[in-house]
Amino acid sequence: MKKAIETKNAPAPSATYSQAIVQNGFIFVAGQGPIDPKTGQYMKSEIKAETRLVFQNLKAILEAAGSSLEKVVKMNVYLRDIGDFAAMNEVYTTQFTAPYPARTTIQAGALPRGMAVEIECIAHQ
Repeated sequence: MKKAIETKNAPAPSATYSQAIVQNGFIFVAGQGPIDPKTGQYMKSEIKAETRLVFQNLKAILEAAGSSLEKVVKMNVYLRDIGDFAAMNEVYTTQFTAPYPARTTIQAGALPRGMAVEIECIAHQ
């Protein structure tokens, strides 16, 4: 049975989607950007600060679903500029230990609100 996850500790969806869906023991987290959960505003900054805020939002949603970053099996990272890869990856590596989640990182043509980074993930419950 499909169950939607909702927490005030992460940004509210800005369109018709759920923060996350739980089904068959997995949590599918929608792409999260550097959005302040309290104000709903994009917190424009340098890539490392934006990436840290994205991870805070991901963690809040995973925790609301009864999971954590340690249970992430797959991540998709979307960058406005692939030149930001090294800086994003520096923050990314502080969030995980081996074995690391499978990951795809691409340069997106454009991200909502002009964000520099957006990350989505799949985790086990």
